[in-house]
Amino acid sequence: MTVSERLLHYVTFDTQSDENSETCPSTQKQKCLGAALVEEMKSLGIADAYMDEDGYVYGTVMGAEHAPVIGMIAHMDTSPDCSGENIKARIVEYQGGDIALNDTTVLSPKDFPRLERSIGKHLIVTDGTTLLGGDDKAGIAEIMTAVEELIAENVPHAPIRIAFTPDEEIGRGTDRFNLKDFGAKYAYTIDGGTLGELEYENFNAASAVLTFHGRNVHPGYAKNCMINSQLIAMEFNALLPVHERPDCTEGYEGFAHLCEMQGDEERSVLKYIIRDHDREKFERRKEMLRQITAFLNEKYGENRVELALNDSYYNMSEKIKPHMYIVDAAVEAIKQAGVTPSIVPVRGGTDGARLSYEGLPCPNIFTGSENYHGRFEYVPVEDMEAAVKTIKNILINAAK
Repeated sequence: MTVSERLLHYVTFDTQSDENSETCPSTQKQKCLGAALVEEMKSLGIADAYMDEDGYVYGTVMGAEHAPVIGMIAHMDTSPDCSGENIKARIVEYQGGDIALNDTTVLSPKDFPRLERSIGKHLIVTDGTTLLGGDDKAGIAEIMTAVEELIAENVPHAPIRIAFTPDEEIGRGTDRFNLKDFGAKYAYTIDGGTLGELEYENFNAASAVLTFHGRNVHPGYAKNCMINSQLIAMEFNALLPVHERPDCTEGYEGFAHLCEMQGDEERSVLKYIIRDHDREKFERRKEMLRQITAFLNEKYGENRVELALNDSYYNMSEKIKPHMYIVDAAVEAIKQAGVTPSIVPVRGGTDGARLSYEGLPCPNIFTGSENYHGRFEYVPVEDMEAAVKTIKNILINAAK
């Protein structure tokens, strides 16, 4: 099976995770893909493939005894930001200009300039009503295809430990990862984006939930009585720097992102994610939220504003830098695949960030996918094939 055939098959499984669920996995439908992957792995000769009760899929491919055991990891769930149900994916040969996804929706280089890099390639696209799910089913397809080819070619390679995780998109992908039994010396998450990108730095991340308590009375008699929680919430947001939002930042620049809001006069809630690569700046961003909360409570009365602030993960660079040989190995593998490596910071997080902090150094390698988490997601088949070559090169080189 080709890497594109695998992706087209995997995206037929709706695996959207749910941050409001308290189960693991957060949605049982993720286990449907997990079960299918176990059966596929067994058909390739991976006899120990299994899925545990929490929806994590594991398997082992034996390799050269003198080589280190290398992990290859991808996640099964798709983002809650856009529907992943009834995905209608297709392959189009891109010759430039707009791609009509449906009668009213186009994928255009005017909106997404990176599209022009793919002229002459074959793109897997959506029908404009759902996400594609290349994040991270492209990664799964690339790992599975690389493994199948290595087994068929019978070339010496490092032993491989495979893991496919649930719930990465909601920050729980490693909560119940069986690191003790995984047994790899180091690993790579195949969960990056643009062709050639390699990442070993990610955001420090936190979530912030602000709850605003008002006092509602009839608006006709509200003078000096009403305290409108929505207006306090608006004031809170207005006190954050307007130039430190996702739409105004890039590279190593951090941000505070308002991702959800709801409320009425009596009670309002704002939910933010806080991100910064630099740990000191990250801590200052959190302190700013505390100071604004204190200011508004002093202005409107004690406990009018409640802040719940929780760290999610930290920049894995400090755990990777003592093991830079694994980054160097990936750079060489990408070059051997005929691609120019591009080392960039992750403007997000991966399972590898937490795994690195738990003792498994884990850089992130490109899948080729673009425009994650939305209706305009696409992935060039040729870029997926380059990711397959990169994975194979890493594993073969480690056995030399």
